[in-house]
Amino acid sequence: MPSVVAEPLVLVCNRGEIARRVLRTCAKLGIKSLSVYTKPDALAPHAREASFSVCLGDNPREYTNKERLLQIIREYGVTAVHPGYGFLSENEEFCEAVAEAGVEWLGPRAKTMHDFALKHVARGLAENAGVPVLTGSPLLSSVAEATTAAAKVGYPVLLKATGGGGGMGIYICRDQKDVEANFETSQKQGQAFFGNDGVFLEKYIEEAHHVEVQIFGDGEGGCVHLGERECSIQRRHQKVLEETPSPLVDSGLRSRLTEAAVSLGRSCCYRSAGTVEFLVDGITKDFFFLEVNARLQVEHGITEMVHGCVDIVEMQMRLQIPGLAPEGGVSQILKTLGGIETTGHAIEVRINGEDPARGFQPTPGDLGLVEFPVQSRELGVRVDSWVETGTRVSPHYDSLLAKLMVWAPTRQEAVQKMAVALQATKLQGTPNNLQLLKAVVDDSRFKAGDTTTKFLQGLNFQPRVVEVLAPGTQSSIQDWPGRTGMWHVGVPPSGPMDSLAHRTANALVGNEEDAAGLEFSVVGPTLRFHARTLIALTGAQCAGATLDGQPVGWWQSIQVSAGQVLALGAVNSSYGLRGYLAVAGGIDVPLYLGSRSTFPSGKFGGYQGRCLRMGDSLPLADPQEGAIRYAPLLLPPGCCPAPPTPCAGSPAGGAVQWEITCRLSS
Repeated sequence: MPSVVAEPLVLVCNRGEIARRVLRTCAKLGIKSLSVYTKPDALAPHAREASFSVCLGDNPREYTNKERLLQIIREYGVTAVHPGYGFLSENEEFCEAVAEAGVEWLGPRAKTMHDFALKHVARGLAENAGVPVLTGSPLLSSVAEATTAAAKVGYPVLLKATGGGGGMGIYICRDQKDVEANFETSQKQGQAFFGNDGVFLEKYIEEAHHVEVQIFGDGEGGCVHLGERECSIQRRHQKVLEETPSPLVDSGLRSRLTEAAVSLGRSCCYRSAGTVEFLVDGITKDFFFLEVNARLQVEHGITEMVHGCVDIVEMQMRLQIPGLAPEGGVSQILKTLGGIETTGHAIEVRINGEDPARGFQPTPGDLGLVEFPVQSRELGVRVDSWVETGTRVSPHYDSLLAKLMVWAPTRQEAVQKMAVALQATKLQGTPNNLQLLKAVVDDSRFKAGDTTTKFLQGLNFQPRVVEVLAPGTQSSIQDWPGRTGMWHVGVPPSGPMDSLAHRTANALVGNEEDAAGLEFSVVGPTLRFHARTLIALTGAQCAGATLDGQPVGWWQSIQVSAGQVLALGAVNSSYGLRGYLAVAGGIDVPLYLGSRSTFPSGKFGGYQGRCLRMGDSLPLADPQEGAIRYAPLLLPPGCCPAPPTPCAGSPAGGAVQWEITCRLSS
């Protein structure tokens, strides 16, 4: 009697965009899926889109609770686990426990993970497979050993934590003092983040390219490649932009790289999808083994795009889930993948929730507007994301919000398409790296394909943000006419108290009168401008207002250079209690109920629905053409309001009604 094959149920052991990516393939194949989520992710798309979902609890770290996940596997009759990337995706202990439970782990075996988890062991495996490696050392037990090894290898060297990843525990050392200063730090970071304090060193290549090869193995010694990806544009060893094929790699180098990667995959009987990473000397074109990522890679999507939109996740499932293998069996999977020709060029950028004005720190908070370009295979645009308008970005997880990918027949066309796609992408609410990505794609070196690992060091990038050094009193973002006509739903009017001052400030910097600006009361804020711009101060005056220590005037526009600090101080109550600051282009916050004005009691509008706090970064919209090139404007003396007085018959402290009586011109 034939054995009964259980109906497949795939546990997606992850969150965010990669969980959604795997769920899409499950749905396409008609496979039931099970997602897990923590309380901070209760409203996340991956918790809604699976066939079933299970809450792991309140603790944000429950995604790595192996015992709880194994319990879910048993209770729900899971037949396969897809780990995605990050979390437990390269945890050999969890992988082994899943396999021992009779459940398919959709990825490499635990032994493969173990072999490649330690970088010094991986170097040995690469050497045995005939793959070139950089001159280096074995594990080092002391500073003295490290300095001796560095002198033998020759400076500069890289000091590396053997269990490290994501740039942790890695230091460039140009002399003995650098080795002495960083050795113990590398050890401690390796122990703290990866549970292993082993450290070794290897030669550092000055003009290096980070090039990786996508491999796919059947676990029995069969292995094929799907070309290479250029991943050199990195910040702190974290990839920012990837593309395929690499603009550095010619056909001869491509053959050598891919042959080396496949040779390593065959030698270890690699199973499923993985990536072999290399450093390529941009001058000599020599290449050296770096590491193996024994999992599905973040940037696998662009490889799919240049290979006829093949679904690598689908191939992972067909390889291991009973009943899904194609006609011809497992060998047909490798034959199919190995027979797909590379066509065109694809680029991916990683959109992260991080603050470019504060060292790219993660920026949790609410996203008030999320818009991506229209995506389809025909248009050559793809977006893998987990955020939508209204998403609350948690501080507990990775800052990746979305991967924006484009494909075109040529690299030049792909670069142009990416520039257009970035312009069509909007994420408002918390700071992000969209401005940085636009600057990268617009850089002449990138357009020419000159992208070493030092690329960002030479990038001329100034984020258009205003950093709040001190918030002042009740400083908030307001626009005119504000949020009106909402009393019937319990929302009182919002907007500037002194609409004339607010609108005049906008006029002085070339904005439309409804552009969002700052309103402050009693004490004004202290702000650092990270890009050149034009500002204007109106309303109640601050007697001690300075720009880099120099007094500034009111009711006029003022040129501000990148890095300058505006300190406003106390408001002169003779002119009222509310002052206004406009910036060319306006402050770029999302509309909420038709207005950008802050309603603190309702916790919506403005910047995160509240008054400003120290450390906030206010994004600036692009100014109107030529606005920041205007010569500074000064209102004629007769147009500058005198200290206001209450209207006749109005109660003490009543509102003052202004009327614009002059037209500004340059």
